[in-house]
Amino acid sequence: MQPKQSKQTRQGDMETRGRREFLKATLHVLKNRVFISFASGILMGLTVAPFGAWFFTWIALAPLWAIVVNSAQRNNSSPLHLISPSLAWGIGYHGIALSWITGIHPMTWMGVPWLASLAIALFCWTFITLWGAALVATWATCFSLVLNFQVWTHRKFKSFSPSAPPPLVRVLIGTGIWCGLEALWSAGPLWWTSLSYTQSPQNLVILHLGQLSGPSAVTAAIVAVNGLLAEAWINRRGAENTEKRTQFLTSAPLRLSYLVSAVALFILLHLIGLSLYSRPLVQQPEAALKVGIVQGNVPNEIKLFREGFRRAIEGYTTGYVTLTDRGVDAVLTPEGALPFFQNEIVTSSLVDAVREKKKVAWIGGFYRDGRSYTNSLFTVTGSGVIFSRYGKVKMVPIGEYVPFEEILGGLIDRLSPLKEHQVAGKQNQVFDTPFGRAIVGICYESAFSEHFRRQAAVGGEFILGPSNDAHYSAAMPTQHHAQDIMRAIETDRWAVRATNTGYSAFVDPHGRTLWISGHNTYEVHAETVYRLQSKTLYVLWGDWLTPLLLGLGGLGWFVGNRFS
Repeated sequence: MQPKQSKQTRQGDMETRGRREFLKATLHVLKNRVFISFASGILMGLTVAPFGAWFFTWIALAPLWAIVVNSAQRNNSSPLHLISPSLAWGIGYHGIALSWITGIHPMTWMGVPWLASLAIALFCWTFITLWGAALVATWATCFSLVLNFQVWTHRKFKSFSPSAPPPLVRVLIGTGIWCGLEALWSAGPLWWTSLSYTQSPQNLVILHLGQLSGPSAVTAAIVAVNGLLAEAWINRRGAENTEKRTQFLTSAPLRLSYLVSAVALFILLHLIGLSLYSRPLVQQPEAALKVGIVQGNVPNEIKLFREGFRRAIEGYTTGYVTLTDRGVDAVLTPEGALPFFQNEIVTSSLVDAVREKKKVAWIGGFYRDGRSYTNSLFTVTGSGVIFSRYGKVKMVPIGEYVPFEEILGGLIDRLSPLKEHQVAGKQNQVFDTPFGRAIVGICYESAFSEHFRRQAAVGGEFILGPSNDAHYSAAMPTQHHAQDIMRAIETDRWAVRATNTGYSAFVDPHGRTLWISGHNTYEVHAETVYRLQSKTLYVLWGDWLTPLLLGLGGLGWFVGNRFS
């Protein structure tokens, strides 16, 4: 016969079982939240190349939004509980979208062993994925802190009764914080995956919001619609409880209001974009400029060696002659088309052809300055002299310069076939040509909208985009083309893009691709573009929407607390 347990023992066992059940339930919820966040992040990752399922963008953020708000509504919930689901969402999105970085492997042509090359590629993928995921985690934490601030203030100071911001104010706050963080991240050296580029090139209508306030306008549209959808889900229980006490017809507007608001906002924003997209293009004959491009298709494996030099000289010289015989005014070559310094470029057979044909050539090459060099684009006139030079400002970390060079310099030197060190060009450059001032974005710079806005504001009339995407998998040049489409729309400029292996293209100010090359092919092509001097609201005012959203969200939060 078993002895009877004391009341205190039984109570202790019950508390232990209760703690175990609570822990199990917490782990179950955590696993579900992480899984849901990761799955919706992957859904967002499918919106860009190579998949292009852009329509998922408008629902893929809503699950994470609901998780953040529900967590904040549990007054005892710490923002730290949101780190796991928000990182999972960010890893799902950025990991899928940036998977093309693994295309840098193998780097055996640079003397890097196969396994070391694989390790470097995986490290780069992991780092840039986590850097993007950090933005999402920061957003979730900041959003939760704002939503919970009045609760914590009440507990500490007993100054006023806690009240959560109403859903529409939450949408303003959440949207403003996301746009603010994208602005902060894009001001740094590592940037690519703005939510706005998930709509390019398929949804040109919504991309025209970029003419109002740059990519933040498109990002704000995406976040706000997702936020309203999430609020419709979050508030469904309140509507259901109301239905039990009232007639269905009187409660239906409450039950559907946020869903209807999301749909209405989606339609309204697309109508605004459509009105901008429908404006006729200005194509004055005196502003016409016939530009040719040469896509040299020189593989990186041989680009900086004797065979690469030979193919570059032959390919670009032949292409230049072919295009000038077709009557072009100028020819654009890719980034680093002639992998030489300026003195060798002006004595090359390509510049000899320029002297003979008397047509301008924009030649990608390197400008030497002591033991440093700048990745540059040169304007070579018909007399064979360098008329102007632009030095690349936004360089790829690790790929083109060494962060913390004192620590990592020795390692990176082993990976580089060049003895010199690449440095950035000056921030406030202008690029004048015999046809007027141009906007230049060399390769990676395509991701930085402010870089193009500034050049358009000081008189840039058309865009030149020399690039080399041969380092990466095929998805990357597609995403790169999507970035250039956005820059053309935002600045209301025609864009000419010449790449080493694809995709070279011509884009009009509405983002429509007039022609696009094949991939890993040698090609020459010419189109007529037009020099424009118009200035969009974004070019004039920059990103005015982000501070406005943050201000309105803060005002709504303050008024709600002040009069609650």
